[in-house]
Amino acid sequence: MAYYATLSVGAVTVMTNPLYVPRELTHQWGDAGVEVVISLDLFWPQIEETRRQLPLRHVILGGIQDYMPWHKRLLTPIELRRRGKWVNVPYGDSVHSFNKLLGRHREPPPQVELKPNDVACLQYTGGTTGLPKGAMLTHRNLIASITQIRNFLLYEHGEAEDIGLAIMPFFHVYGMTGLLNLGVHLAATLVLIPQPEIKAIVDAIAAERPTFFTGVPALFSALNNYKTIDQVDLTSIQAVFSGAAPLPVEVMEQFEARTGARIAEAYGMTEASSVTHVNPLKGQRKFGSIGVPIIGTDAKVVDVNDPRRELAVGEAGELMVKGPQVMAGYWNRPEETAAALIDGWLRTGDIAVMDEDGYFSIVDRKKDMILSAGYNVYPREVEEVLYQHPKVQDAAVIGLPDGLRGEKITAYIKLIPGETATPAEIRAFCRERLAPYKQPRKVIFRESLPTTLAGKVLRRQLREEALANPPKKSPQQ
Repeated sequence: MAYYATLSVGAVTVMTNPLYVPRELTHQWGDAGVEVVISLDLFWPQIEETRRQLPLRHVILGGIQDYMPWHKRLLTPIELRRRGKWVNVPYGDSVHSFNKLLGRHREPPPQVELKPNDVACLQYTGGTTGLPKGAMLTHRNLIASITQIRNFLLYEHGEAEDIGLAIMPFFHVYGMTGLLNLGVHLAATLVLIPQPEIKAIVDAIAAERPTFFTGVPALFSALNNYKTIDQVDLTSIQAVFSGAAPLPVEVMEQFEARTGARIAEAYGMTEASSVTHVNPLKGQRKFGSIGVPIIGTDAKVVDVNDPRRELAVGEAGELMVKGPQVMAGYWNRPEETAAALIDGWLRTGDIAVMDEDGYFSIVDRKKDMILSAGYNVYPREVEEVLYQHPKVQDAAVIGLPDGLRGEKITAYIKLIPGETATPAEIRAFCRERLAPYKQPRKVIFRESLPTTLAGKVLRRQLREEALANPPKKSPQQ
C-alpha cells in the first residue's frame, strides 16, 4: 500500500532491508535523503537509533495485527508481550500509527503529473564493491521491465488467474519487479513466504498450487534434497525462474528430473530494473547459459580494458546491455554513473561469452577472477564441477594470497545433510575434471555459506574472513 501510494504522488521509494542495523540504515537513508519512513513497529528500536543521526520528518508504523480479524487483533499484543517482542512506540507529532493516520484523512489524494523519466525508486545495490549505491529507476524503467517479463510469459491464462509464490523479498529488485510489480500487473494472487524455509515453501506449493515462482540456486539445490519432493504435485506450475546468481547445470538437471517443472534461468541486475536475459520457456534452451536478451534489449561482449571494442562470437569479455529498463544513473554519483553508462550501454561487470546462436553465458564476475600460476581462473567453472559431486549441496570458490602461485584456489563446501566427505576426496574428484591450475588447493567444509537475502553467495565475505582469521591446518582442511 505504501509503495504504490508513494509512487502515485510522485515521491521516490527507497526499499530497505528490514535486517539492516542502524549503521546501515543511516548510510542508506542519509545517502538517499529520506524524509519519511513507513515500517513495521517491531523495527522501531533500529529506527529510533537512526533518527538520532538523520533529520527524519515523519515515521509511520504499522503493526502485524492491523489487518487481522478483530479477535486476533486483541490477542496479538498479549502474545507479543509474552514473547518479549512488544515494542512501546512513543506516538506523537512525528511518529504516527499507520491505521490511525488512514482513519483521519479522507480527502482525495493529490493529483500529480508524472513523467515517464521521473525517478520512481532509488534501488540500492548490494554493496559488493564498496558502500551501496542508489540506482535511479524511473517510472519508464519499472513499466518496461514488467512489460518485458509479461511478454516472456507465453502460457495461456486469464485475468487474475495467476498465483505467484513470493519467496524473494520485495525490497530486492528481483522480488520488487518479478513478483510485486508483475503480480499487481497480472492481477495475480501472491502467496507470501516470510522466511524462505524449505518446508514452508514445499507446503505452500502443495496447498496453494502456484502458477509461477522465482528462486535462487540455493533454493533449487535444497528442494532437490528435500525428502518428500517427489510426492509434491507441481503440475500447476507453468513458469519457474532462477536468478540472482548463476544456476549450476547439475542443480538444474536434478530439479527438473525430480519435479518435471522447467526452469528458465534468467539474468539481471539492480541497475537494469531486474531482467536483461532469459532462456525461453518454449523453444531452444541451452543449459548453463542465461539465454538471449529479453524483448527490447540489446547486448554485446566487449574488451574488459576497452569497452568500446566489441569482441567476436566465442570470445570472453565484459557483458554490456542497453534497453528501456536500464537505470538513469547512480544517485548523486556522476563519476560512477559515467563509468557505468557509456552511450546508453550499461557495463555489467560480468564476464560473458556469446555463441553463434546469440545465447550468452556468464563466465564469472570480473572482480572475482582468480590469478593462479599465471592463469585466469573463473570461480564459477570450478563451482560447476563441485556441484557435480553427489555429496555437495552448496559450493563457493575464492582466491587467497599465495606467495608461490599468486592466488591459492580455495573451495568452501556445504555437504548434503547426512553425507560425509574428505578434502582429499573432493580434490581427487576435481583432478579428473579440471586442468591442474584450476583445481582447488584447499577444501574447507562449512555448515552454511554466507549469502545475501537474494541468494548470492558472498565470496567477498569468505575472503575477508579468511584474511582476518587464517585457519589453522586440520584434518578438515
